[in-house]
Amino acid sequence: MHFADKITEKTRETGSPLCLGLDPHKNLIPDLFKKKSSQLHLTDIEDFLFEIINLAKGRVAALKPQVAFFEEWGPEGLSLLAKISNFAKDLDLPIIMDAKRGDIGSTSEAYANAWLGDNSHFYADALTVNPWMGLETIDPFIKIAKKKGKGVFVLVKTSNLGSKDIQSLEVNGESVFLKISKLIKENLPLNLGKSGYSNIGIVVGATKPEEAKLIRNILPNHLFLVPGFGAQGGSAQNAFAGLILNENIYEGGLINSSRAVLFPEKSKKYNKIYDWRESIIMALNKAKKELMIN
Repeated sequence: MHFADKITEKTRETGSPLCLGLDPHKNLIPDLFKKKSSQLHLTDIEDFLFEIINLAKGRVAALKPQVAFFEEWGPEGLSLLAKISNFAKDLDLPIIMDAKRGDIGSTSEAYANAWLGDNSHFYADALTVNPWMGLETIDPFIKIAKKKGKGVFVLVKTSNLGSKDIQSLEVNGESVFLKISKLIKENLPLNLGKSGYSNIGIVVGATKPEEAKLIRNILPNHLFLVPGFGAQGGSAQNAFAGLILNENIYEGGLINSSRAVLFPEKSKKYNKIYDWRESIIMALNKAKKELMIN
């Protein structure tokens, strides 16, 4: 299935564009999962993530593992990433690998094969890519994604405070993020699915809704991946800015929430697994409800 069609279908199935970021911060994993000692082990994170993914099924449209949190554990951490991505695949949960790759042609080709190719050690439906070395650096990702029915999300306007240092700079009277948006429109293929959306998406933060609207006007057929909702301060209303209301569901993208769902305040105090599960279900349902039309 075309990547954009898969995301659109999952959004309609679950009733919201909620994407759950899998960011297993070492210092935030509940003590409940530290089984062998007070010190955290990778097996504790494995148990935590398998629980989270099981609870997410039917409640989220996609999962987005942040690759860095697995890389910091070395080869064993990457093995865990492979394991959870295949587990999510078995549960029919789309996976967006948040790796932000991008480099010169041959290096990007290797990255593309590593994450999206036939011999990849990881299952991924899509990958985040970085265009700041030029659009040629993301060509290999686009080619393999089209061939394999997968997707890429290009960084355009991110939610972090420091994004203004470069992305909001004005060049000849126009912000860099708008120039990047226009370059994407003018130079990259659309690769539309039956849903009317491209398999090439863009990353646009939830913290600046007016900017999201400007980008949507330039790129009407591209899925938005919207970070910054929840813990980073982006409201649901702001997060909706670049999405498209279709009847009673916002489509045309995914809105990511990580810490607010993975580590809700109430979950820290529980020492019984069923109490912790209930707190995560409540956090998932809360995030989902905020992203639904009442």
